[in-house]
Amino acid sequence: MRIGLISDTHDRVPAVAALLREFQVRGVEMILHAGDFCSPFSLLPFQQDAAPMVGVFGRNDGDREGLRQNAAQCLACELFEAPHSTQIGEHKILLTHDLADVTERSMLAHTLVVHSNAHRQEMKMRGETLIVSPGEACGWVYGAPCAAILDLDSKHVEFVKLDGAEWKR
Repeated sequence: MRIGLISDTHDRVPAVAALLREFQVRGVEMILHAGDFCSPFSLLPFQQDAAPMVGVFGRNDGDREGLRQNAAQCLACELFEAPHSTQIGEHKILLTHDLADVTERSMLAHTLVVHSNAHRQEMKMRGETLIVSPGEACGWVYGAPCAAILDLDSKHVEFVKLDGAEWKR
């Protein structure tokens, strides 16, 4: 199963829409969002033919009730407080905005940990646990919207970075 990993969308709707189109082209079946949607309108791209999404709130998600209401308009979007543990098949997944909010023991009890907050793409293994930060979907800090695609069975991570032409249409 191919999972789209995204975070730090920070209201940049055109960039998010372009990343979701890229997810569709690359066969993503589900999306995990590690927080910082920001405003409720930032969920609009997820309401248009996006794969089902599970997300957690980040530090910049002020109107959580508005975000929950807009998530209810999506095909299948669920939002939770971070950290949130979920199961996909045999894989136990921990979704959080900031790794500092998670204990080492809790991390190691999961197959996959998806986090965000630093806005940088990174991947590392800790024991048998894959830890991934997909980077910033907004592109505000580092200049290019980015995300990641994970093959859940092989644990292969492909980082995605859009150039200006791909998302400024």
